Amino acid sequence: MGDLASLGDVTGKRVLVRSDLNVPLDGTRITDDGRVRASVPTIRALAEAGARVVVVAHLGRPKGAPDAAFSLGPVAERLGELLGSPVAFATDTVGDSARSTVDALSDGGVAVLENVRFNPGETSKDDAERGAFADQLASLADAFVSDGFGVVHRKQASVYDVAQRLPHAMGQLVSTEIEVLRRLTESPERPYVVVLGGSKVSDKLGVIDNLLEKTDRLLIGGGMVFTFLAAQGHEVGASLLEKDQLDVCRAYLRRAEEAGVQILLPSDVVVDTAFPSGDRTPQPSVVPASEIPADAMGLDIGPEASRAFAGALADARTVFWNGPMGVFEVGAFADGTRAVAQALTQVDGLSVVGGGDSAAAVRTLGFDEDAFGHISTGGGASLEYLEGKTLPGITVLED
Repeated sequence: MGDLASLGDVTGKRVLVRSDLNVPLDGTRITDDGRVRASVPTIRALAEAGARVVVVAHLGRPKGAPDAAFSLGPVAERLGELLGSPVAFATDTVGDSARSTVDALSDGGVAVLENVRFNPGETSKDDAERGAFADQLASLADAFVSDGFGVVHRKQASVYDVAQRLPHAMGQLVSTEIEVLRRLTESPERPYVVVLGGSKVSDKLGVIDNLLEKTDRLLIGGGMVFTFLAAQGHEVGASLLEKDQLDVCRAYLRRAEEAGVQILLPSDVVVDTAFPSGDRTPQPSVVPASEIPADAMGLDIGPEASRAFAGALADARTVFWNGPMGVFEVGAFADGTRAVAQALTQVDGLSVVGGGDSAAAVRTLGFDEDAFGHISTGGGASLEYLEGKTLPGITVLED
């Protein structure tokens, strides 16, 4: 699996780079540019080597047709600011604007094509339709670099099919992500602690199933914890509950006990009688996890649980964290997530923030990203790798 050097001299060559520029927008304002910043090293390395860099990426979930709300225009502008040089922007993906924009590039120049998902061929399940679009993309370039880790678990034209049509290499971001994930799965330093949060148990079943016997401690918070608490026989009031996963949670609790793995659930939770929204002022209160009132819903782990979770992370040598402990976007329900993030910054070893909402929480809560060993750009891809699944966008690069 070659790195950028495997492409040889790229001076004057058109290099198609699949980046992950799927950032949150408020209108045309980028509210979190983490993924754009993560894409810069590979793009800069190619540009400095004299390549004509053609960046392809998606934003949001348009329906296979142009939609101004999902334009990559603001992202191209931000990329130019980060690179310190103008970035050309094509107003289509493989049409006249794309061709003229690519043709106008000089050595070391960078262009961004419009949202690749504006073309239905990008995400098509039909191999022929996807392949036809990949042919059009490949015609714009002499080589391909895969650097969008957030999409390598997708068998899509700009991720998978293009790599079959051009000399290809792995970008710096994807290479780093895979190296970190291998450290989490093949021979992690111990104690090895996995922290899972987020809304649903069903989103994390594969990770729990694959890592349960490989970890020393499993800490569970977020909305998913209430299905575990219910599986232990506790009432969870109006909290998020997946009744169809109760037996699965019971089985995990039994497996952990048999394997000598500690599953740590919160002893207390922060509740409110309504989900935070609109102008309503939150009315949080702390209750034991075993005594959630019938009209209340759990929205964060409590202060006692936060201290226990931090204590369980104190001696860890390897930590993987995916999913916030509560509704961190609202100050009244952010303390649990903040406590976990703070504990990760103190880890003497490898601390990995597993993308998605966890990465957003780190930035939203004002933490220095350099305080963590690694912040993944791909929550879904990270989880599928840790589930033991094959990632099409990685296997296609293996020569």
